Amino acid sequence: MTNQDRNIDAERRAIRQLDPTESNRIAAGEVVERPASAVKELLENALDAGASRISIAVADGGKTLIRVTDDGHGIARGELALALCRHATSKLDGDDLVNIRSFGFRGEALPSIGAVARLRLSSRVAGAEAWEISVNGGALADPVPCTLRGGTVVEVRDLFHATPARLKFLRTDRAELQAISEVVKRLSLSAPAVAISLRDVSGGGEGRVIYSAERADPAARMEAVLGRDFRTNAIEIDAVRQGITMTGFAALPTYSRGAAVAQFLFVNGRPVRDKQLTGALRGAYSDFLSRDRHPAVCLFLTCPPSEVDVNVHPAKTEVRFREPGLVRGLIVSGLRQALAEAGHRASTTVADATLGAMRPEAAAQPRIYQMDRPSLGDRPAPYSVQPAPTGFADDGSGWAGARTEPAPAVPDQVEETPAYPLGVARAQLHENYIVAQTPDGMVLVDAHAAHERLVYERLKAQAAARSVPSQALLIPDIVDLPADDLARLADARETLSAVGLDIEAFGAGAVAIQSVPAALGQVDGKALLTDICDELADQGTTTRIADKLDAILSRIACHGSVRTGRRMQAEEMNALLREMEATPHSGQCNHGRPTYVELKMKDIERLFGRS
Repeated sequence: MTNQDRNIDAERRAIRQLDPTESNRIAAGEVVERPASAVKELLENALDAGASRISIAVADGGKTLIRVTDDGHGIARGELALALCRHATSKLDGDDLVNIRSFGFRGEALPSIGAVARLRLSSRVAGAEAWEISVNGGALADPVPCTLRGGTVVEVRDLFHATPARLKFLRTDRAELQAISEVVKRLSLSAPAVAISLRDVSGGGEGRVIYSAERADPAARMEAVLGRDFRTNAIEIDAVRQGITMTGFAALPTYSRGAAVAQFLFVNGRPVRDKQLTGALRGAYSDFLSRDRHPAVCLFLTCPPSEVDVNVHPAKTEVRFREPGLVRGLIVSGLRQALAEAGHRASTTVADATLGAMRPEAAAQPRIYQMDRPSLGDRPAPYSVQPAPTGFADDGSGWAGARTEPAPAVPDQVEETPAYPLGVARAQLHENYIVAQTPDGMVLVDAHAAHERLVYERLKAQAAARSVPSQALLIPDIVDLPADDLARLADARETLSAVGLDIEAFGAGAVAIQSVPAALGQVDGKALLTDICDELADQGTTTRIADKLDAILSRIACHGSVRTGRRMQAEEMNALLREMEATPHSGQCNHGRPTYVELKMKDIERLFGRS
């Protein structure tokens, strides 16, 4: 790269001080990245001003207009011009950057916005007259009287008109409006006692309401933002560790999302997007979700201000904790304990999706003429009687042991259905799905997925007690593997041995399996080791033994669970249901999929139009 390419002259240039307009425009690139950033800064100022009602109006995705009106304490006439100067703020007392209890504190938002847009600030302090001041591309005007009942109105027009190159990087109006809505919702969660509304006034007039939330308690505000389904399928969180508290709600694993769009994290009331916190969140759900699914949470972390540094980035969305390990441990242990207390519970949306799948499509049927109708003798019977299912014919490890004798049929009628949460087994469909009857409905269980979770939880308990029983192989199983997989297995050899899987190197490019966990019975050694290598590779560069152990146990549980295609007796199916009720997390398999679907009688009757 030449000096010409780098916009540097051959001759030396003199060092000069940037004028305030230039420095503010440079700083605006960090503080005001897009219209949503400007809305965030102005909304935080309104909340810091003690407002009880805030209204926001935007036009064209915030590109042509952003207006934030609040009923806070206002700004005095003599401080209007100072409020538009860089590093001028009322939120810091002296040089104390430790005990920060407000949203803003850097004094950069208003001058940064004024440097790249046309800004007008109107405000009135109680007992005084209203005054207004404007700034256009960094050029400040003198204050003039105006009409205003109270509070403050900040109007931003033609954002980035002073830096037109920035406009080219903005997205469509619809996308920018969606980002603004997301910012408003996040901040409204941190201030449930404040009424907040957002309107789109593109084209003039009153516009349309995008978001509106009246003053409410935290739970009601959370339901208004995240929806009733989230509240119904969420578990309340309340955990404390060494002066740091975590409250809020976390959704069941079966209520997961395809992207991290339903994760709302707050530190001392400040919404943050911190990699450390999201990493701890993923770690808490690692046993329950596959890597392409994301949990839904709304969590509030509260700690002394001296224990967290919020002055990391001008946007103030990242934080640094004095003891990050303590915070991670609180998130992981608090969420896992709450999920364990939920037992076998699954989300209600699973049943709703099932009902939607069961509703037949209204497809147009071709007209049938009389001569096309089959004769009476050719018509098929409306139904046929199927033989009762039999027990397992193979000698694998079944749920209650291998059976070779015919299994008794499940009784057609029972005097009274016991009040078990998952009911009593009545049939098995397609050699995998268990149909159970409950006192007020029915349950459909995926036997393979449920057994996989039960075996996994049992292996984890045995591994924690260092008592996983192993079965020595009479003839070692020799498995050829690529060099990369062999290296991964060598690194995890101690971990594998802890769960009853002993391997040894066998020449170049192969390993010998000496023993396997006894719970597996007869397994395909190559398939087992290949899956374990894939799981270790998917973890990246992690060296935590607990992560490797859980990943290996999950793969082992998958190989040792009831296979699809095996017929189960009534006793076996009921034993599976009873253990599901007694095992935490049995409502979802190791990959986050539901293990059962529950339908109430009202849902079943609605399917047949009987409601």
